[in-house]
Amino acid sequence: MSKNSRKRQWVGGLSAASAMAVAAGLVAAAPATEGSTSAAPAGAPEISLVAASPEVTIEQDQYDPDRPPTIDLTGLGTYVGIKGGPLDLRVTRADQTAPLRVQQFVHHGKTITKKDLPAKLVKDFRGLPGFTEITFTDASGRKVASRKEIFCPNNASARIDPSAVPTPRYPENCHVSPHTVGMVWGVERGWATNTSSHWYSRPLALPVGSYTAKVSVAKKYRDLFGIADKPRSVKVNVTPPDPEEGEGAATRSGRSAHSGQSGHSGHSGPSGHASPSGHAGHGSGTGHGSPKAPSAGTGGHEGHGTMTGRVDRMVERQMAENSDYLPVVPEIPHALRKSARAALELPGDGPGYTDGSRFAPRAKAAPRRPAGPARIPAHVPKPDLRALPAWDIAIETERDGEPKGRDYLAFASTTWNAGKSPLVVDGFRRFGKPLMDAHQYFYDSKGKQVGHAPTGTMEWDPRAGHNHWHFTDFAAYRLLTEDRKEAVRSDKEAFCLVNTDAIDYTLKHADWRPEGTELGSACGQDEPDALSIRQSLAVGSGDTYGRSLPGQSFDITEVPNGTYWIQVVANPSQRLHETTLANNNAYRKVVLGGARGARTVTVPALGAAPAAPPAG
Repeated sequence: MSKNSRKRQWVGGLSAASAMAVAAGLVAAAPATEGSTSAAPAGAPEISLVAASPEVTIEQDQYDPDRPPTIDLTGLGTYVGIKGGPLDLRVTRADQTAPLRVQQFVHHGKTITKKDLPAKLVKDFRGLPGFTEITFTDASGRKVASRKEIFCPNNASARIDPSAVPTPRYPENCHVSPHTVGMVWGVERGWATNTSSHWYSRPLALPVGSYTAKVSVAKKYRDLFGIADKPRSVKVNVTPPDPEEGEGAATRSGRSAHSGQSGHSGHSGPSGHASPSGHAGHGSGTGHGSPKAPSAGTGGHEGHGTMTGRVDRMVERQMAENSDYLPVVPEIPHALRKSARAALELPGDGPGYTDGSRFAPRAKAAPRRPAGPARIPAHVPKPDLRALPAWDIAIETERDGEPKGRDYLAFASTTWNAGKSPLVVDGFRRFGKPLMDAHQYFYDSKGKQVGHAPTGTMEWDPRAGHNHWHFTDFAAYRLLTEDRKEAVRSDKEAFCLVNTDAIDYTLKHADWRPEGTELGSACGQDEPDALSIRQSLAVGSGDTYGRSLPGQSFDITEVPNGTYWIQVVANPSQRLHETTLANNNAYRKVVLGGARGARTVTVPALGAAPAAPPAG
């Protein structure tokens, strides 16, 4: 796997105990909708705490030789179990600056009742804050540590009822992106989810010794969901870190040069403290590429983290407590904590990976080029591509593959599908040529292919951070003056389509578990001789390129200081067929200052500036 792979793994938060008993596949399941038949009996969920074992042993991790060793709280083996109906929550906001609204969907057979939860219950899309309270006492009964944990329902771990559905329908993590406006959180009836949310759980510094951990649900949530006050206690034996693992972790820690949280929302690391990868080499966290810190003295950085696929930086970013932007990629299962690096490089589906750690299977291209004339049915559902404002904006003076001694305005960008059908593009090799011919496919409401149309080409990109097939003309970037005149055009011209971010999973046709979520399957990673490739963008999902990737910047060395707009254009050549072209442009205001070699950028917060520049 390339060190800059934008791989986004779709894995569950499986525990070691559960991995022995459950084979949880990754087959996509249709979201529940009002009026649909629920797999669970009617009624509200019955929520309780479950402990896998009365006693556990947790080995310390030594990520930084200058800091005390820590333990991973997922190792407690405590879970939130669901009986009765499923726990089904929808989290939405009107825009990127609005407060979040949480609704509980209570399933009653074929109908669903919506229940508004208290305002300001959550402040972001990571999960329910302070849901569990954990206290550690030593042999004398003295309290030595405590922690409140955020609860992400989507980290489904294992079935606890043999009659439960074999595959959860809910998404596989509480995805976070600067542009997320709608998310679904849920636990199926008869399933359990780890009380610690992996990505968002900070390691706890606890010395070697024996302790008792008491895990309880906070009173406000007991009252809200009708949970009985029945804490679970687990004896915890903390052992020293493995010397070899500690040495490697210390080396990785010493290499980190970026203190912010990775995003792709960038988008896995040892012990479950992985950062998400985006186009981490595409550019999620959440992005296609690993981030670089702004060069010293270069001035402003917007403050959103970018995504990275680099394992050596994931732990450090996950441990950063003051980060604005946390990762979205699903967790490394607890069962694989000891071999997290190996888990990141699994060759794909196969025997032995029935614990939820498998990659999504590659989306297969059509067996042959479409025959007959192009046909685009008039009333067939179509995708709706929408550009989102640039983010993670910073000044850089050094960029891989770019001339040194120049000033660059670097940024991340996201384009998503808000339509009623996935965007599906197949590329077919021109024999003996470096290009593929691209064709867009169309499907009726039942998923049957009913049409196709030529839509440009795909090309092989051999550059570091890419090394896969790109679909041309998916998006374009321009830096505009305050009055909309072009100042600089990015040389970015082609993209690999990957479902890196959850933007709005509350859409009626959203795919909660999309395929094509990592570069190896979606983009033909390391396959320059491929004959065909399928790339797609599911409804509700976005594709992000992080700011470190080639083309994700403007050379502003000769650009005067002043006010400008970063323009992101989706479907710039209008070769893709979609429901409307009216929402294909997005703008972000920036103000450039400083002198050459020490340029600065000021970026008003999302929503603080007009959504578009004044007419020129």
